[in-house]
Amino acid sequence: MKRYLTFVILMACAVGSAQNINEALRYGTENLQGTARFQAMGGAFGALGGDLSSLNINPAGSAVFNNSLFTISGSNYHTNNDARYFGDALITKNNDIELNQIGGAFVFKNTDSNSDWQKFTLAFNYDLVNNFDNEYYVSGSGTVGIDTYFLEYAGGTPFGSILLQEGEFLEEAYLDIGAAQGFRDQQTFLGYYGGILDPETEDDNSTNYISNSLYDFVDQDFLRRTTGYNSKFTINVASQYKENIYLGASLNFHSVLYTQFDQFTEDGYEPNSEITRTTFDNYLETEGNGFSFSLGAIAKLNDNVRLGGSYQSPTWYRLEDNTSQRINSDLADEEINFINFNVVNLFESYTVKTPGKLTGSLAVIFAKDGLLSFDYGYQDFSQSELRPTNDPSFQTVNSQIASDLGAVSTFRLGGEYRIQQVSLRAGYRFEQSPYANGNTIGDLNAVSGGIGYNFGGSKLDFSLSRSQQDVSERLFNVGITTPAMIDRGITNVTLSYTINF
Repeated sequence: MKRYLTFVILMACAVGSAQNINEALRYGTENLQGTARFQAMGGAFGALGGDLSSLNINPAGSAVFNNSLFTISGSNYHTNNDARYFGDALITKNNDIELNQIGGAFVFKNTDSNSDWQKFTLAFNYDLVNNFDNEYYVSGSGTVGIDTYFLEYAGGTPFGSILLQEGEFLEEAYLDIGAAQGFRDQQTFLGYYGGILDPETEDDNSTNYISNSLYDFVDQDFLRRTTGYNSKFTINVASQYKENIYLGASLNFHSVLYTQFDQFTEDGYEPNSEITRTTFDNYLETEGNGFSFSLGAIAKLNDNVRLGGSYQSPTWYRLEDNTSQRINSDLADEEINFINFNVVNLFESYTVKTPGKLTGSLAVIFAKDGLLSFDYGYQDFSQSELRPTNDPSFQTVNSQIASDLGAVSTFRLGGEYRIQQVSLRAGYRFEQSPYANGNTIGDLNAVSGGIGYNFGGSKLDFSLSRSQQDVSERLFNVGITTPAMIDRGITNVTLSYTINF
């Protein structure tokens, strides 16, 4: 009887499979989440504090609280992908509702009149740093087919090394080759038994392979669906020194779950092609956790002006990947369907280090009428790193990170105007592309607004934010490298409720 579920450790398969430059960006960038007030003002809270999500910018912010409180926030995320592939345009929309923030702060006022430390704050907060739920679909006609993916991996792979052993099931050989010989040979095996390619020569040292498909142009359809999250639980302590200085520190514990499902279909070959249709699907799941810390300070220069500064350490993620594949064509082995998403490749755990971040902030307070706030953040993504660094595959990825990624400047501007119990808010955020060329991922622009009502013992806040960013995404890392060009817009609608005690 066939085994439908098999696990194996893949020792050295990073390049072209699970771990690549996308790891550093996926877990190193943060979509603006948090409370409704925080989002409405563009996240410009580095010198303000007084909001649980401000701890993401400056951990000294909790020392600004005058009383203990609890806040809970829920958001509706709407993603709009306007994708173009070889000139054909398609729009895909995704909608999701999440409990994106929950936390509380406990303020302890110092009753010792001789002490310069006015109060101490202990805060706990959960924030959804990034929501990975997304989907886009592209369709187009190109001159490069899926056979180029397999031919690029297959070149020189000895044909004898990928053949089934006597009594061996197809799915067993697929896993065994991946474990013992690596990702490149495993893809060669998949291409051969999937009917995509055949050996032109059978040299035991170096085999040349040829494609079984004939085409000038091929029609391709591609769906990518991602799900998951990157969340952060923060434990924070802060204190007010005399009347004008606030100091704070936080420990941050990250939790990651990411899944990516790719569905690829190709047809439109020449009439005399032995292959008339090919399907090739891939699935990736990443799970793990991370740790970071942050330090910060806020200084009141006078009744109207505040300055803030903070340091966010690198985040060290410990992650584990598993991948699955399935393929079919007119010439595929009759048992090819036994290689499916129930046959799982497990990778050894690895570490992703994302870069630290420095933030400087300025806020102007207009008594009880309102305020203006500005934050500037700096983060160098070329300092990202996959570990262990002595792994040859990771060395290749880290070299690409050092050459392709660069420093990112972030600008956040927010304002609030109060009319008795009502607060009107607006914000703007600009974030540079993490790529040195500025093209693979474009600059991010976001605008936001919101309103809040203070009931006295509690507050209700609402925000609406919209971000836009151009993204270039390859369907595959090799072979079909013409990217899909995506104009991605994300709309967040958030409602927060705060109760004071």
